[in-house]
Amino acid sequence: MPLLVNGRRVRLPLSAAELVRAHPPLEERARLLRGQSVQQVGPQGLLYVQQRELAVTSPKDGSISILGSDDATTCHIVVLRHTGNGATCLTHCDGTDTKAEVPLIMSSIKSFSDHTQCGRLEVHLVGGFSDDRQLSQKLTHQLLSEFDKQDDEIHLVTLCVTELNDREENENHFPIIYGIAVNIKTAEIYRASFHDRGPEEQLRAARALAGGPNLSTSPLAEPPHFVEHIRSTLMFLKKFPSPANILFPGNKALLYKKNEDGLWEKISPGS
Repeated sequence: MPLLVNGRRVRLPLSAAELVRAHPPLEERARLLRGQSVQQVGPQGLLYVQQRELAVTSPKDGSISILGSDDATTCHIVVLRHTGNGATCLTHCDGTDTKAEVPLIMSSIKSFSDHTQCGRLEVHLVGGFSDDRQLSQKLTHQLLSEFDKQDDEIHLVTLCVTELNDREENENHFPIIYGIAVNIKTAEIYRASFHDRGPEEQLRAARALAGGPNLSTSPLAEPPHFVEHIRSTLMFLKKFPSPANILFPGNKALLYKKNEDGLWEKISPGS
């Protein structure tokens, strides 16, 4: 099935700029998103998604009402939503294995969706900038191509990536939008930043860091807290060089729930 914009098939390959020129509503939506002020999202109802992570839920979820992610430089944040029942997936893609990630995004939505009911699949892509190594441009092309290859009809609603999400300062390029959130119940997508990135923020960050070849794909464009984030993650790895053995005794999962204050509370010690 083809990737669609306003019922029209997307003709690939096109750059992000060429694509929005061919479909003016995409350009307008990107402009409106860039023009928003950044909302600071608190922990109440939030599930934060780190790099190389995926989360999916629906409006029936009694604990989670917001999915969000930030700190995206060359990375892209992807939101896929089924308009019929509101099942929503958010993932933070870095281009490690886009060919495998997109089918996983699709299958995660289908696990929450009954496709016999009315509605359609809508995708939103945000992130990246005009980086010197053109990593953002490559990831944009990969994501658009892989969604276009899926068996289901997918409607591209938001495209604010790469050159559409770029600003220049002192001859250096930076992203305009680093993070977004999506309200599961209203489907609103907005610019956002987050203080609460739990549960187990350092453990999850260590997993992503240990699996990647670089500390950063774009050092000059990283947000101010990036260095402290990497430092704390490296200290965690130093303290727990074999976290699988120490933090997951008996190979049992760590389980958490949201408490009345909206904070993550451990309900299983992993033993």
